This record gives sequence, structure tokens and C-alpha cells, in this order.
Amino acid sequence: MSLQDFLSTLDALEGEASAAFETSSDADSLEVARVRYLGQKSGAIRDVQKQMGSIDKSDRKAAGLRLNQFKSNVQTAFDTAKERLSSGSTAGVDPTFDPSLPGNRPTIGHIHPVTQTITHLMEIMGRMGFEAAEGPEVEDPWHNFVALNIPEDHPARDPLDNFYLATAKSSGGNRNTEGSQLLRSQTSTVQIRVMENQKPPVRVISLGRVYRPDDPDATHFPMFHQMEGLLVDKHVTMANLKTVIRVFATNYLGDDVEIRFRPSFFPFTEPSVEVDFFWNGSWVEFGGAGMIDPAVFEAVGYDPEQYSGFAFGLGVERLCMRRHGITDIRDLYSGDLRFLQQF
Repeated sequence: MSLQDFLSTLDALEGEASAAFETSSDADSLEVARVRYLGQKSGAIRDVQKQMGSIDKSDRKAAGLRLNQFKSNVQTAFDTAKERLSSGSTAGVDPTFDPSLPGNRPTIGHIHPVTQTITHLMEIMGRMGFEAAEGPEVEDPWHNFVALNIPEDHPARDPLDNFYLATAKSSGGNRNTEGSQLLRSQTSTVQIRVMENQKPPVRVISLGRVYRPDDPDATHFPMFHQMEGLLVDKHVTMANLKTVIRVFATNYLGDDVEIRFRPSFFPFTEPSVEVDFFWNGSWVEFGGAGMIDPAVFEAVGYDPEQYSGFAFGLGVERLCMRRHGITDIRDLYSGDLRFLQQF
């Protein structure tokens, strides 16, 4: 046999074997093809090896190299087909299983809508240059009242309007003479802590839980979240405050949101305003704001003749409700998965 005839035989046999392996639809048909081409006793490889003796000695080296390549290619084609059938094996599968039916979606958790809102608010305020700050939820009267210019006889300090803790009075001079610790009633405590440890200019926000013994209704809850904003620098005015709040409101609530500022009073700001937004045909309060009172600056060691600033506190839940069309704050804390899974 000439070398050319031998090589042609191998080419044809290799294509035939590869096609047989590729078209095998199950393990039985693949085994039949394996025996036919790779069998040790009667396989096609064994038969073609016998033809090597009829090739001229000068051509046997080239023929041997092609024969080895042929064996390798046929074996690879078989292994590929075997892996294909193994990966699609139905062994051990319930015969009643119908893969065409929809699967059962696993129950997994996701981020609470209030937490989603907090993340979004921080992102908006961050674009305006505000840095995040944190403070403890268990506070002392100094940070919750005294440094905020809230006198001892002010109604905001009434035990019926706060969650005082049954702890012993701590030492530390006049900062702790007002009584036991309490759960903070406002995130304004964070602005005191920031100003005590940082010189102007200051531009921070703080988002966290606050506590007030309110009777739960559609817009009130004894535990809720506030976003506190603080900006202190030279030549800060009420116009700066109103601009920041309007930019924030349009970024979070949309360009069509209507907001208004009403004159109000807070011991730690002067002048003070309430901020409302229009929702469902009526105005809804979502926070208070104002220019920081000079007494607050004096309490933290700032010079009120040199610096001015503003602060605002906005209700996170009310913002969340406005954005998602929620009409009752109690739904956010009901634990009802049918409600929470919508967000």
C-alpha cells in the first residue's frame, strides 16, 4: 500500500468515527461506536495498524506519525461525546419531575425600604459636599438638651415626651446634672458632638434612629429615623439653607414637588422654619430647620461673631412614604412580607 492511500484511509476513518461519536444519542449507542473504532480485538484502529506492514520502509515513519495522531483524535472525539452524555444524564432524577414547569423561587431577604431611602439620601447629600457623621442612640442630657439651648423647664424635656433610662446619674460637672440618660429624641445631638471635636468649616449629615413616646398613627411612630444636616462657615445665610433643602427635595422627590417654609420656633435655631411638602391634596410636615442659635455656638466653643450656620432635621420615613406612595408609616414596621417584598 502506498503512503498516500494509507493516509487517505486514515482521514476517511477519522471523519467517520468522529461523526459516529457525535451522533450517539445515549450511552448504549456510544458504546457500540467505541467498540467499532477503538475496540482492542476488532476495532478499526487495530485493522488499520495491520496495513503498516505493506508500506515501504522509507514511508513508515510518516505513516506512524499520522497513525498516532489518528488514534489521539479518535480518542478525544470519544471522550467529548462521553462527557456530553454524562452532563445530560437523568440518572437519579425523579421520573415525575417536569422541567418545563416554573421553579419554586427561594425566599431570600432584601434591603428594607427605609434602609434603601437612607442610602439614597446619603448619596444625594454627598453630591452636595456633606460628609456622614454618627452618634450614639443613648444620650446624656447635655447633648440632647443643654448644648442645644433647651432650658430645663422646656416641654421637650418632659419625662412623658422622652424615653428616660433608669440609670444612675453620671459624674462630670454641670453637663450631667439634668438626670439619667435617655434615648435620643433627635439627631441634633450629632451636630453638638461634631462641633465639639471639629473646627469650622463643617458640612455633615447624620442619619439614624430617634425615639419619642408618640401614639402610633398613620404619620407617627415611637421609633423613626431623621436626617440631620449641619453647615457652619463664614457668611452662611438663610438663603443657603433654603437652596440646599430645595435642591435636595427636587433630587429625591422629583422636579414637580411643592415645598414651603413656615415660620416656627426651635430653641437651637433662630430664625426657625418648618418645611412641608404637598402630598395627596394636603401639606405634610417633613422636618424643621433654621439658622443655628448663637447660644449653641457658645456651648461648643465657636465664636458666633465669626461663624454662622444652619441645621435641618428631616423625617426619613415621610420621605420614603412620599416617594413610594405609602400612606401609613406603621406598614414599614409591621413585618408583613407581602408589603415589604414590593420594594
